[in-house]
Amino acid sequence: MTLKPYIYAALLLLFGFVIAKIVSNKGSSFLEERFSIANSLVVKRLVFYGVLTLFLIASLKQMGFELGVLLGAAGVLSVAIGFASQTSMSNIISGMFLLGERAVSVGDSIKVGNTVGEVISIDWLSIKLRTFDNLYVRLPNEAIIKTEMINMSRFKIRRFDLMISVAYQEDLALVKDVLFNLVTKDTACLDDPEPQVIVDGFGDSGVNIRLAVWAKSEEFLKFKSSMNEKVKAAFDNAGIEIPFPHISLYAGEKSLPLEVAVTQRQQTES
Repeated sequence: MTLKPYIYAALLLLFGFVIAKIVSNKGSSFLEERFSIANSLVVKRLVFYGVLTLFLIASLKQMGFELGVLLGAAGVLSVAIGFASQTSMSNIISGMFLLGERAVSVGDSIKVGNTVGEVISIDWLSIKLRTFDNLYVRLPNEAIIKTEMINMSRFKIRRFDLMISVAYQEDLALVKDVLFNLVTKDTACLDDPEPQVIVDGFGDSGVNIRLAVWAKSEEFLKFKSSMNEKVKAAFDNAGIEIPFPHISLYAGEKSLPLEVAVTQRQQTES
């Protein structure tokens, strides 16, 4: 028994691995200029395994295997694997739909259910996230297709709605002036779309005011925190009261205070 066919097959397979790497990397670089990073990564994997499979078939033929028998066995095996991996196939098909509609890309910040994080990888079976507290989360593609997904990075700007309550005795015109002066001086607030101050209704303890301002998506969390601090400081400087819930108890027809009498029980001598 000669070892030459096996040596040739091993060298052919090694050569195929190198060629597959080169072709997939070149193809990925070409696609990244025209498509999203996620689509480029998937095509890169498809090209790599496709080229490697061709060289693997050639290596098996070099070792004397009959391709007809191998293809027949592969067909039977693929049917068995298909029944055993219906969930995996569903995830693969769901991943194709995700890539086709381009709803999410690597680097986007998304929210799925109670999970919020940055997309670090889009694979055939799942999407990998890194949460903002640096946890690794794997979400099956099928689950993302079936539920609501919020892409917080799709658009370059976002609106921040800050709900504020002011006391009923406050001058609403003054409140609006203070808020408009604040957002006008803040460079993080965008002028277009312009900010809005809306009287949203009457609450239990005060008048509800909605401050709607726009900011860049990548600065949204920092902007949200700083805006709350600046509004509180601006109201303190202007003497505007932010009320807290009050509960008043009334008794009697004229709402007079209740008279309370305190008596002391005398101790009896035993």
